[in-house]
Amino acid sequence: MTDSVEDTAGPAGAQSPGNEPATAPEGGYPAARLRLLQDETSIGPDRRAALARLTDDWLAGLLARHGTAAGLSGTALVAVGGYGRGELSPRSDLDLLLLHDGRADAGALAALADRLWYPVWDLGLALDHSVRTPAQARKAAREDLKVQLGLLDARHLAGDPDLTATVRTAAYADWRESAPKRLPELHDLCQERAERQGELQYLLEPDLKEARGGLRDATALRAVAASWLADAPRGGLEAARTRLLDARDALHLTTGRATDRLSLQDQDQVATALGMLDADALLRQTYESARTISYAADVTWREVGRVLRARSLKPTLRGLLHGRTAGKGERSPLAEGVVELDGEAVLARTARPERDPVLVLRAAAAAAQAGLPLATHSIRRCATANRPLPVPWPAEAREQLVTLLGAGTHTVPVWEALEAEGIIPRLLPDWERVRCRPQRNPVHTWTVDRHLVETAVRAAALTRRVHRPDLLLVAALLHDIGKGWPGDHSVAGETIARDVAARLGFGARDTTVIATLVRHHLLLIETATRRDLDDPATVGAVAEAVGSTRTLELLHALTEADALATGPAAWSAWRGGLVADLVKRVAARLAGEPDTELRGTGEPTAEQERLAIEARRTGGPVLALHTRAEAPSEADTGPETPAPAQEPVGVELLIAVPDQPGVLPAAAGVLALHRLTVRAADLLLLDPIDEGPVLVLSWRVAAEYGSLPQADRLRADLLRALDGTLDIPARLAERERAYARRSRAVLAPPPRVTVATGSSDTATVIEVRAQDAHGLLHRIGRALEAAGVAVRSAHISTLGANAVDAFYVTGPDGAPLADAAAHEVAAAVERALQ
Repeated sequence: MTDSVEDTAGPAGAQSPGNEPATAPEGGYPAARLRLLQDETSIGPDRRAALARLTDDWLAGLLARHGTAAGLSGTALVAVGGYGRGELSPRSDLDLLLLHDGRADAGALAALADRLWYPVWDLGLALDHSVRTPAQARKAAREDLKVQLGLLDARHLAGDPDLTATVRTAAYADWRESAPKRLPELHDLCQERAERQGELQYLLEPDLKEARGGLRDATALRAVAASWLADAPRGGLEAARTRLLDARDALHLTTGRATDRLSLQDQDQVATALGMLDADALLRQTYESARTISYAADVTWREVGRVLRARSLKPTLRGLLHGRTAGKGERSPLAEGVVELDGEAVLARTARPERDPVLVLRAAAAAAQAGLPLATHSIRRCATANRPLPVPWPAEAREQLVTLLGAGTHTVPVWEALEAEGIIPRLLPDWERVRCRPQRNPVHTWTVDRHLVETAVRAAALTRRVHRPDLLLVAALLHDIGKGWPGDHSVAGETIARDVAARLGFGARDTTVIATLVRHHLLLIETATRRDLDDPATVGAVAEAVGSTRTLELLHALTEADALATGPAAWSAWRGGLVADLVKRVAARLAGEPDTELRGTGEPTAEQERLAIEARRTGGPVLALHTRAEAPSEADTGPETPAPAQEPVGVELLIAVPDQPGVLPAAAGVLALHRLTVRAADLLLLDPIDEGPVLVLSWRVAAEYGSLPQADRLRADLLRALDGTLDIPARLAERERAYARRSRAVLAPPPRVTVATGSSDTATVIEVRAQDAHGLLHRIGRALEAAGVAVRSAHISTLGANAVDAFYVTGPDGAPLADAAAHEVAAAVERALQ
C-alpha cells in the first residue's frame, strides 16, 4: 500500500509508464491548455475556473482509462489546496490526492499512481501528490496542520465520490473539534511567515502569496471561517483576493515561471497585461488589496482571541489579546461615549453618533491613548451615521485628532482601522491621493500614507521639545501630502496644508506655520548635508525661509521625525549633529547675532588643526582614524525604554594634506581601492599659522566587508596616488569589471549634475546626484580637476543607494564661476559619470 508522497517534480529523465512516451502527453490537453492561456478574452476568475475544468476533465480521463485497464475499483482522485478551490493560475502546481479503500493490490495501486503523476510531470507541471486511504488521510491531517488545511478545500475529480465525501466530512468535523487548539498554531504560522516575508503592502518587490496580507493569509481566513469560531469582515475581502490572483496570473504569463514575487523588472509588463497605466498603478492596487486582507486578518484573529477567552481557555495566540483585561462583560469608561469592553474600545450604550459628529475622533483618540483596538462594529456605526463634521472643525474635533496623533505607536492600528472603514478620506479628502501610494526608493520603508502616520508617531516622542506640539503633529501628518500631485511635492503640499489646516479650524497664523513647515520640511537636512555651513549665505537663506525661532524649533523636530520614519539609512547621530549645528547657527542669526558669532562646530576642531600643522611641517599627508559610536535618539527609545548599548557604526578618517592638485580624487580613489564606503564627508581648506593652505578631509567611512585597513597602508597608497605611481583609474576599472561579473545589473536613473544658483556668495555650488558606486567620488574629483576649478569645500552624503554631493568651487582667481562656466563644469562632471 502506498502512503503519502509529496513532490514538486518527477524523477530526472522520467518516462511515462507503460507504452506512453514522455513526449506524447494524454489527449489534446496540452494544446487546449495553451489556447486557453493565449485567449485574451478569458482572463481573471473565468480563466482560472476554465483552466481548472479543463484539467479536471483531463485527469478524470486518466483515472477512468488506467483504473479500468488495471481492473481497480474503490479509488477516487481528489483536488486539494488551491486546485481544490478551482483556482488554477497558469503556472500553479497541482495538489492531488489519490484515495483508495485499502482493498487494492499495492503494486497495482502504485502503477495507477504512476500513470496519473507521470503525464503531469511530462507537461512540465509541478505536482504535490499523495496516495492514502480515508483513515490515513485523516491521520495525516491530525498530525500536520498544512495537510488539514488542504483537505478543507478537497474537491472530487473522478472515481468513487463516497470516498471523497468521507474525507471531506471527516476533515471539517476534525477541524471544528480541534479549532481551539489548531487556530493558535495557524496564527503562529501566519506570524512567522509575516516576520520572514514582510508586509506585502509596503514591499517594493512583494511576494503575492507568502507576504503578510497575501494569498496565504486569505486562505487562512477561509480556514478560520470554516471553524465556526469567528469570521472575517467580508467587505472587499473577496475582491482583494481576486485582484491578487489576477496579478499572479499575469506574472506567471509574462515571466513564464511559477513565481509569486512581483520583481521590479516585471512590474511594467504585468501592469500592461492587466490593462493598467503603469507599474505604480499596479503596486497601488496590490497594496490596497493586501491592506484589506491584513485588516481582515487583524480583526479576525482578535475575534478568535475573544472567543477563546470567553470559553475560559488559555490561548497561545501571540499578540491577539491587546490592552487591559476587564472582567467578562464589564465596561470601563474611556471618554465621553466610549468605554472599554473585553479588550476593545467600543461605543457606550448611550452614544449617539448621528448626533455627535466628533464621536468617531473621540473614540479613536481614547482607543489609541489606552493602547486598545477600536472595535470594528463601533467604527462602522459611526461611518453609517453619516453626519459630517462642520467646516471649519470645532475645537474639540481638532483636539481629538491631535490626541490621536500624539498617542505614539498605538496610533497606527487605530488609524489603519479608520482608514479601512473609509473614515479617514471623509475627514481628510486629500488623503485619498496618497493612500497606498508607492515610493520607488529603497530608502523609504513605507508607502506615502503610512510614512505620514509614522512621522506623526516619531513626532509624538519629540513634543516635549517644542512649544506647540499640535502644530508639529499636524505638520508631520501633512508634510508629504503633496506627493499625490505633479511637480515638487513640497510646493504642492504647502497649498494643500493651508487648506487642510483651515479646514481643521486653525487660525491664520497657525495655518501659515503649518504651511511653512510642509513647504520646507527638507530644508534643514538638505542644507546641513549639502551646503557649507560656514558660508553666511547658507545660514541667511535658511533664516529667511524659516522666519522665526519658534518655527525653526518646530522644523527641527519635524526634520528628525521625518528622517526617522523614512528608514534606517535616513538618520544617524552624524546627520543629527549636522542639523543641530545648522539650527544653532540659524537661531543665532534670527536672534540678531553677527555672522562672526555664528561659527560653531563648523570651525576646525583641535584635532583637525593639529593634523593641518603636522601636514605642513612634514610636507606629506597625515592620517588619523577614530571609531565612532552613535547613541540612539530619544525618539528611538522613548522615556521609559532603556537605551541599548552603543555600537560602533563607522569610522571617522581625517586626512590632512598640503594643498596641491588632485588631492580629492586621489584620496577618494584610495578609499575605494581599500573597499571603504564613504557615508559622509567634508573638505575644509585651512591655513595653519599662515604657512600655506592645507586640505583637511573628514570622512565617515565603513568597511564594505572585512576589517578596516591600517592607517599606514592608506597613507602609503595616498602618497603613491599623489606622486602618480599608483594608477587609480586602471585599478578601479579592473575592480569594476570583476564586480560586474559577480553582480546583477541595477537599473538606476542617470546621474544629474546641477548648479545650485544662489546657494553661496563666495563660491559656485555644484550638486551631484547619482547612484552610489565604486569610485564615484574619485571620478567626480577627477572631472572637477580637469575642469580647472578649485574645490574650496565638499559635502558628501550617501543615502541608501543614492549619493548626493555638493562641491563649493571657485575659479583660478578664487571667485565664483560665471554662469556659463559653471554650467559647463556641471555638464563635464555629468559626462564623466555616464
